[in-house]
Amino acid sequence: MKLDILAFGAHPDDVELGCSGTIAKEVSLGKKVGIIDLTRGELGTRGSVEIRNSESAKASEILGVVVRENLDMRDGFFVNDEAHQLKVIEMIRKYRPEIVLCNAITDRHIDHGKGSKLVSDACFLSGLRQIKTELNGEAQEAWRPKVVYHYIQWQNIKPDFVVDISEFMDKKMDSVLAYGSQFYDPNSKEPVSPITSKNFLDSINYRAQDLGRLVGVDYAEGFTTERYLAVNSLGDLK
Repeated sequence: MKLDILAFGAHPDDVELGCSGTIAKEVSLGKKVGIIDLTRGELGTRGSVEIRNSESAKASEILGVVVRENLDMRDGFFVNDEAHQLKVIEMIRKYRPEIVLCNAITDRHIDHGKGSKLVSDACFLSGLRQIKTELNGEAQEAWRPKVVYHYIQWQNIKPDFVVDISEFMDKKMDSVLAYGSQFYDPNSKEPVSPITSKNFLDSINYRAQDLGRLVGVDYAEGFTTERYLAVNSLGDLK
């Protein structure tokens, strides 16, 4: 299956928090989108792997992605080495996306920056024909995505561009709230963490509102790029 967009997250819920409005919008435009989670988020303060698996399946259904896989890397301890790069390369060559979305280039959680660099490096290496990979016993062809974009997470990184998600903010929040075990719940008896506060949950909305305000729309999501953006004419800019 060839995808238009493949979104990577170090943990289940990274993609939903960072770029699910954009994904929902692209799906509505007929694009085929998939999600690859690097880990099961097994070190999360709340919930369990089994709960997180169920939550990610629910979020995927809400967003309308056509495929979601998990590479079962070790939460907190995966590294950017050949073995892990090859796992990501196999997914890139399997789905042959034009666009890859991945974690923030730097962030509070160490896995986010690591995941960002791991996926970015793998996107480049995936285009080298001398790197051999197989899927189900068959050799894979080299493939390099056209662009890699990094969504924004905990830190307020200045975006290189934003996407208007005004019509898809509700769907974004629905996909985030699918992870009910992870976020604010006044009745929960589980330990607290920085992402379990009401402030954090509210911040998802007010960040999108603020990015939207800056470009004259209701809600937006921001991304950083690894190279210059190009347009055919000034009329393409909004």
